[in-house]
Amino acid sequence: MYVKKVIMSVALGAAVFSTSCQDKSKWEETNAFFNESELPYHTADFSKIQNKDFKPALLEGMRQQAAAIEQITSNSEPPTFVNTIEALELSGLLLTRVSNVFHLLTSAHTNAELIALNNEFAPKFATHTDEIYLNEALFERVKKLQEERMLLGLTEEQIRLIEVYYERFLQAGANLNAEDKKQLKQLNQEIASLTNDFSAKLLAATKSGSVNFTKEELVGLAEDELVSLEQKDGKYSIPLSNTTQQPALSQLQLKETRDKLFQAAWIRAEKEDKNDTRSTVLALAKKRAAKAKLLGFNTYADWSLQGTMAQKSEDVFAMLSTLTPYALQAVKEEAQLLQEANKSGDSLTAADWTNLAEQVRKEKFDLNQEELKPYFELDKVLKDGVFFMAKYLYGISYIERTDIPVWHEDVKVYEFFNKDHSKLGLFYTDYFQRDSKQGGAWMSNIVDQSHLTKQLPVIYNVANFPKPAAGQATLLTMDQVITLFHEFGHALHGLFADQQYPTLSGTNVSRDFVEFPSQFHEHFAFDPIILDNYAKHYQTGYVLPQEYADNIKAAAGFNKGYSLTEALGATLIDLAWHSIDVTTEITDVDEFEINTLKKYGIYTEMAPPRYRSSYFSHIFGGGYAAGYYSYKWSEMLDFDTYAWLMENGGISPENGEILRKKIFSRGNTVPLDKLYRDFREKDPTMDAYLHYSGFTKP
Repeated sequence: MYVKKVIMSVALGAAVFSTSCQDKSKWEETNAFFNESELPYHTADFSKIQNKDFKPALLEGMRQQAAAIEQITSNSEPPTFVNTIEALELSGLLLTRVSNVFHLLTSAHTNAELIALNNEFAPKFATHTDEIYLNEALFERVKKLQEERMLLGLTEEQIRLIEVYYERFLQAGANLNAEDKKQLKQLNQEIASLTNDFSAKLLAATKSGSVNFTKEELVGLAEDELVSLEQKDGKYSIPLSNTTQQPALSQLQLKETRDKLFQAAWIRAEKEDKNDTRSTVLALAKKRAAKAKLLGFNTYADWSLQGTMAQKSEDVFAMLSTLTPYALQAVKEEAQLLQEANKSGDSLTAADWTNLAEQVRKEKFDLNQEELKPYFELDKVLKDGVFFMAKYLYGISYIERTDIPVWHEDVKVYEFFNKDHSKLGLFYTDYFQRDSKQGGAWMSNIVDQSHLTKQLPVIYNVANFPKPAAGQATLLTMDQVITLFHEFGHALHGLFADQQYPTLSGTNVSRDFVEFPSQFHEHFAFDPIILDNYAKHYQTGYVLPQEYADNIKAAAGFNKGYSLTEALGATLIDLAWHSIDVTTEITDVDEFEINTLKKYGIYTEMAPPRYRSSYFSHIFGGGYAAGYYSYKWSEMLDFDTYAWLMENGGISPENGEILRKKIFSRGNTVPLDKLYRDFREKDPTMDAYLHYSGFTKP
């Protein structure tokens, strides 16, 4: 997952000015953010940053940007690219520097003080954006440049930057009248507060939802995983992952244990206590619908899809409806295999799926996750797999940096270099689960690449792998191996950024394109060239036996029906919430969810959605509202590109150079549908996805 929270802010009014007009000498002396970091790549100095630094630094960043915006709008000279657009790009350097770190910590290593600060600033951040994009004088200058852009002798990237700004102004409501703008600002603040409220509740619910078991109840759990679990009152505590299915379910032999763990995950945020998210879900959906109507759209989905590759909700539904028959047929066939493997005689439930699927995988493909895991040790997968892939395909190399401060002891830092040994960027990894971290896996920036600001990218990847006991190796499942390749695909997209302007740089693309580079690089996790280099037993050093590698390839399409069905379920839930209008009355979140799945023919108790509304952080706590479909849309691009790769000789440095040059280094400098057509010489289709995933026509 890609996470990027962009704050563009201006004056907040007298309240902010009175707070932020602080004693300059005190600000200079005490705040870690006042001066740009002197560390390599100007990365954040986590040895100096304290919680107390954030509030004054954010407020000072707002004040500085307010002054910059005022200077742009009060300029009596006609608007030019430099005095308007480029000035906008440079208007919030301090605020960006602080907010990038702030959002990193509030997601990956938070605490009570940061949670409170995040609650306080959520509506302020919304106001910052409004004060730019609803600024009438600023919009008039941008509009003038939009009208004249082809006559100004500008570069292709400069023209694109004007177009992107203009589209953002329109989408934000720049054409509304004064009264509607006032109402929109209020709605945006309320939406921001509710979004933050959802995230805070879900984090607390997930933390408190961990399940305690006796050792006898955990029969089947690998010894290394058992040792890594926290113990409470003589019992072992299994923390919850952010998805519906839980990793441990595939190993646990006792049905009662599986049912208990699955149910805990299913209702984690529905316990009718202070961490119940359902009231927040209802309020958010309603507010977003109201915002869409105010902006002239029937639904929030219609408004949100502006600027994406999909453009229209009917095109998204058409894509999903194409996939649904394939998913249902495949999941039906898979369920039959599971039923045949069920020797207990018990009725099967969703809690049994991954356990029985693992049994079928062993029997049908002679593939045992526990036998494979010793060949997937984290450090080797990362350095000899992920980093090796990057070197093989793109010629880039790395060194580990132990001299750069980090935000937690588990974090590691690497410096990357181009083929000619020039500097490429800095990369942090933070892979282990902890209570201070949100669930899931993601990538974002500490420093944004830009030739204008003379900055190279500083990127980080976050995951939630169980941390082993001291002295024990971190052994990964196949899914976790894929997660490493996926998130580093995002990182490569960011590291390859080569833009003049930060707004167009790297991963600053539409949601339905941003997952394309990450999903594309998943293909190489088990590519023979890459696999042979990293899949070595962590104790003996023996290479993964060829029969295991063959079985991994043979099993590649197994359980794809389940994966597609749970993804489609979550996607349709997202679109349903954001396709309501302001007159729709919803009082029961669970009922709405079930009715949605039945309406679109994807309802099945054995293959529930990957996320339920109550813990769907992507859409209610993150930036994927009406955008979860983007994973499938991006998968269409990724498989279509993989087909190109296979048609042109497969994985090679030559093909890597083409991919980097034509796609992964281009950022948002060209409309993304055009960027893809220029590369592929055609529009993408789902044909390659269906073919390589092993789906047969229903």
